[in-house]
Amino acid sequence: MTSRREFLAVAGGAAAAVTLGRNAPAQTQPTREKPAPSGPRIRKALKYGMIDAGDTVRAKFEIAMEAGFEGVELDSPSDLDKNEVLRAKEATGIEIPGVVDSVHWQKTLGDADPAVRAEGRHALEKALFDCRDYGGTSVLLVPAVVNESISYAQAWANSQEQLQRSLAVAREAGVSIALENVWNNFLLGPVEAREYVDSLAGMNGQPIRYPVNDRDYVRFMPIGWHLDIGNLWFYAWPEHWIELLGPRILKLDVKGYSRAKADKEGKWAGFGVEIGDGDIPWERVNKALDKIGYRGWAAAEVKGGDLARLKDVSARMDRVFNL
Repeated sequence: MTSRREFLAVAGGAAAAVTLGRNAPAQTQPTREKPAPSGPRIRKALKYGMIDAGDTVRAKFEIAMEAGFEGVELDSPSDLDKNEVLRAKEATGIEIPGVVDSVHWQKTLGDADPAVRAEGRHALEKALFDCRDYGGTSVLLVPAVVNESISYAQAWANSQEQLQRSLAVAREAGVSIALENVWNNFLLGPVEAREYVDSLAGMNGQPIRYPVNDRDYVRFMPIGWHLDIGNLWFYAWPEHWIELLGPRILKLDVKGYSRAKADKEGKWAGFGVEIGDGDIPWERVNKALDKIGYRGWAAAEVKGGDLARLKDVSARMDRVFNL
């Protein structure tokens, strides 16, 4: 399976929610807790590995800010010094909206080996506390992989078992688990993607109902979606997913994709376009995001570079989101 680092080389939220413990009863009427976010509809972030210039964490954060980004997503577990990261964050004012689970491709929660599943869960739980310490709100996770040796049913049952055990940790950390849609042969449609989250949230068998249009309140949601728009465009229509997942969408990932290029050169070649230069229907994406009242982070996940390159990525995000 292609790792995130390999993928980047090839490629060249606001959410209504429910606070639930492992055995908490399902709720059908969320309790008012705090006003819904009223800030910018999109806040721009990028992945830390995209910042090729700068010799220190602080220098990299400064470059990200100068390029027009408000946030940087880190990997966890990683070899970064947490104290250095926190000092750099304080000095620059950059935000760390979330972290990416760095082992979810190798230590999948759906693996047939219980030892591998346990390793993956422990890494996820470390990432949840790392994210809390950084001041972030979600950990991006690929929940499982389906392949010749791991069936769909196995991936579903095994990953749900591990995630059920991690929900209490997510609540303790105050950080959400944000599932990403990737080419992992799993959760291929928006209805099952919604069911997967709801069946975890309503662990006594009664799925939770989330409000879609009423934005008067927001509750902590221990699990939701980090929706990757570019990944969807090869096989689906992003606006369909956005409308069906609604407030379960916690954050977004952004890249370019061309179906026309993929048709001629293969599916991976579709990523060989810049943000905004492919055929993703950004107007429809924006309308769907507005319909569900999305206010939150969108992170670039493309080939990085120096300050000039990152400024171009930032400007492209401005154009596709009409910022």
